[in-house]
Amino acid sequence: MMKTKVVIAGTSGRMGHALIEGVLADTNLQLHAALDRADSPQIGQDAGAHLGKNTGVKITSDIAAALKNADVLVDFTRPEASLAYLEACKKASVKHVIGTTGFTVEQKAKIAAASKDIAIVFAPNMSVGVTLLLDLVEQAAKVLNDGYDIEVVEMHHRHKVDAPSGTALRLGEAAAQGLGQNLNDCAIYAREGVTGEREAGKIGFATLRGGDVVGDHTVVFAGIGERVEITHKASSRATFALGALRAAKFLQSKSTGLFDMRDVLSL
Repeated sequence: MMKTKVVIAGTSGRMGHALIEGVLADTNLQLHAALDRADSPQIGQDAGAHLGKNTGVKITSDIAAALKNADVLVDFTRPEASLAYLEACKKASVKHVIGTTGFTVEQKAKIAAASKDIAIVFAPNMSVGVTLLLDLVEQAAKVLNDGYDIEVVEMHHRHKVDAPSGTALRLGEAAAQGLGQNLNDCAIYAREGVTGEREAGKIGFATLRGGDVVGDHTVVFAGIGERVEITHKASSRATFALGALRAAKFLQSKSTGLFDMRDVLSL
């Protein structure tokens, strides 16, 4: 069986390190190339240096060279960088796994358009547990659709730059789908001052940032006399890395199309 040749973007970051470790531990995957920004001090170093391993793959900023003869690029970076990688993947006919968050509606449209040319897995959270959580939240919203207020609470480490998290927004979308609504029409992202009573049918978001929290998400269904809470807590980035690499293997049989982790897990 041929190994899937994987390129990792953002190699020097926390997720990049977890992805490198995951690729090296998977006998069905091969580390083909490692990318980082041009000003990274790790350019030219071995991609496995943080693990004390010599992989023979040097970290580079040359996107075209990295993608040559590759199968798939796995990308947890920033929206602008991801879109640049997306264009390069289209030119090189390389598949793309995108775990980056913080995209605008217009940027998401560009990803959807690119899926006509290459196969893409795009998900704000690659965790198997979070993917299951999305289904549970949608089902709960369908059942608790009368007399229950929905709040999405998330906490991440102090270095995260976007809020609410992409996962929190996706959870909000799942709840809205369960209610038969569009999240854009019912989301409340901030409360300050005299806000008045909570309006029925709205989905509220609360964002916490601090320390080294990998990612905590809770969806609260608050009724009269009871409260249902569905929670996922990530204690290691390895869970996201393993899900992303599972997505990379899933794309081997795809030539074009836009997929998410539900597709990867056949949910």
